[in-house]
Formats: sequence, C-alpha cells, structure tokens
Amino acid sequence: MVDDSTPASEADEAPAADTVVALDEVDRGILFVLQRDARNITIQTIADAVDVSASTVRNRIGNMEEKGVIEGYAPQINYERAGFPLKVLFICTVDPDARSGVAREALGVGGVVDVNEMVTSERNLHVQAIATSTRDLTRMTAELNEWGLTIHSSEIVTNHYSQPWGHFEFE
Repeated sequence: MVDDSTPASEADEAPAADTVVALDEVDRGILFVLQRDARNITIQTIADAVDVSASTVRNRIGNMEEKGVIEGYAPQINYERAGFPLKVLFICTVDPDARSGVAREALGVGGVVDVNEMVTSERNLHVQAIATSTRDLTRMTAELNEWGLTIHSSEIVTNHYSQPWGHFEFE
C-alpha cells in the first residue's frame, strides 16, 4: 500500500497489472506446488519437487512476489464450519464504466469477501458474501443496491471445489 509520504517515483515502480512476466519451467513448477498447499509445504520440499536448490526456490518465490505473479497466501475457510452458514453469490450488473470502482467499494459492505469483475456488459459483477442470517442478507442486498448494483440473483453456495491449474505442473 502506498501512503502519502511515498514519493511518486517510488510508487510508479510497482509492476503494472497487465504486465506479463516470463516464467520458466522452474517458476511454473513452484507455482504448481504452492497452489496445492502453500501453507503446509517447506521450501526444501518445493526444491525437491522441481529439482533445484532451496535457495533458488526462495529467490524465485521472492521474485514472483515482487513482480506481482504471487499476490498473497490466503487461507481457504469453511465458513459453515466456522458458524457462518450462508455463503451467497450475488450476480449483479453495474455500469461498465464504473465497474472497477464499484467493485472496490462493494468490498466495504459488511460480509462481502470477494468481488469478481466480468468482461460482459450484463451480469458483470459477481459478489461473494458471508451472511449470518436472512436479516443480514437483506442488509447486504440493500447496501449493494445503494452502490448502484442491479442484483439479478443471489445464490446460496453449498460447496466449492478447486484444483491447481495444470499448466504450472512441473515435468
């Protein structure tokens, strides 16, 4: 995060969001292993999997973090087990010219945990939220409407499945 005390020249050094970073087989192998379970894996285990030294893995991860390829390490939370039973996906439309700003603002609505911008002109914002009750869900709906979103549907999510993207698999 850049604060007001950071000179503009330093702030401009951050990688552009649309800059493509060239990745070699080792980088892709590291990303594949991290996608499987970044929390419970050691640098040495990654090094063994991609057949390089642990210091190479440390340096490569640092470079990919610095260049914005790796943006963070977030836990996957089972909200229902944590006592928050309503995981909701709002399918919304917002003015395409305001989409990015509204997406960021929607994150300020209590309970919203994830917002995806879509390329389409209709149904171009998918907002994921965790609600504690139907009253909470009604509050979120009203707040999202205040930001100018048209909500087409609100779907309760029962399960989510994912896997590492195979393109990064080390050969």
